[in-house]
Amino acid sequence: MIMPRSKKVLTHLDSAGRPKMVDIGGKPDTLREAVARGTVKMLPATFKLIQQGRIGKGDVLTTAQLAGIMAAKQTANLIPLCHPIPIDEVSISFDLNEADSTIGITATVKSTGKTGVEMEALTATAVTALTIYDMCKAVDRAMRIGDIRLARKSGGKSGTIALE
Repeated sequence: MIMPRSKKVLTHLDSAGRPKMVDIGGKPDTLREAVARGTVKMLPATFKLIQQGRIGKGDVLTTAQLAGIMAAKQTANLIPLCHPIPIDEVSISFDLNEADSTIGITATVKSTGKTGVEMEALTATAVTALTIYDMCKAVDRAMRIGDIRLARKSGGKSGTIALE
């Protein structure tokens, strides 16, 4: 487990404690990648409906996948002080666990640039999960979205960090 550095300075605050966007202008471009994960737990009957393509709003996983990709591209518009960055690739994959009636979500985002893509991967994961919820809520209001987290990141000064 990575522990926070005790001497770390909060870079999103100016000398008066007000929010500011971090200046990344002097940083070199590097290949950056982030992987985030999350889950949606549902009733077994809901899980079956998704598998069978019988949810009334349409193909749940394809729609959620597209929503996650679109969300990654909009992260800077959603999260204050997040830099708009060029995104090279976004992929969303699913792990369907019938025994637990859960859908695991993995979002991977890649960019060549001056700042990381952790927020883009986390946003993609969250919006993917929310889309699954939205498309299935008519049949299962008890679904639970959970365990959204950064699993891995690489690139930049801190190198590779694996949290899985």
